[in-house]
Amino acid sequence: MQATYSPRPLVGVIACCREVEGHSAQMVTDKYLQALYRYGVTPVILPVLAVDMLTPEQRAAETTALLSRLDGLMLTGSYTNVSPDRYSAERAPENTRDDLLRDEEALCWVHEAVRHALPLFGICRGFQEMNVAFGGTLHQAVQTLPGMLDHREPSADNMAGHYAPSHKVKIRPGGALAALYSGEHSEVNSLHQQGIDQLGPGLDAEAWAPDGLIEAISVRDAAAFALAVQWHPEWRSKDHPFYDALFEGFATACRQHRTQRAAQLDAC
Repeated sequence: MQATYSPRPLVGVIACCREVEGHSAQMVTDKYLQALYRYGVTPVILPVLAVDMLTPEQRAAETTALLSRLDGLMLTGSYTNVSPDRYSAERAPENTRDDLLRDEEALCWVHEAVRHALPLFGICRGFQEMNVAFGGTLHQAVQTLPGMLDHREPSADNMAGHYAPSHKVKIRPGGALAALYSGEHSEVNSLHQQGIDQLGPGLDAEAWAPDGLIEAISVRDAAAFALAVQWHPEWRSKDHPFYDALFEGFATACRQHRTQRAAQLDAC
């Protein structure tokens, strides 16, 4: 039987829980959706839902079924943080905003995406989620640590100022990030308070800030694109060669996955 499928790759984008006009809501900041569409993929917002009624086996089956319909997965940035309970840490006073439903889904989806060779791209909170999913830990307030930069967004009157380049990152030679971009360094923006403390087993550091903070990671031996960055490459990515290279690499991996998935559907 001839199957039908989208000519553009479908990329799931994790939602965040918010309150809008007094109601619980799930949402994704538009900049992520617009960025993906500019690179030839169609974003699909994935809600994060309470799963208390499901057994672990049922939840795993639902996750597999969901991801099998996609050609990529993006874990976005957010104003919330991964709960410190997830990496057995006491809460720091600066850590005030949680999204426990997102934690539950994201930490599950990371492993399922890697297991099924689904291209995976994490940004900011998504970068931190990937580290925690692999057993890593986080600094909850980098700016309080001796010798570390203040990585929070700069004071500015407009969004362009918030997302302006803030510091350089050093790119690991021969790594997954270097395969996408030929430079040894690049300027990036910086809008985060948390950062990696202990790197999760099975992950490789791909770039570092001048103070030594890890700014990019990849999943070692992953069968598909599995990369995350601490900065925000979705902001005007076409104007920044480094950001552009990241999105082009992810989109290319998603197109390859779509081609494989289409062949499987046509064979049914």
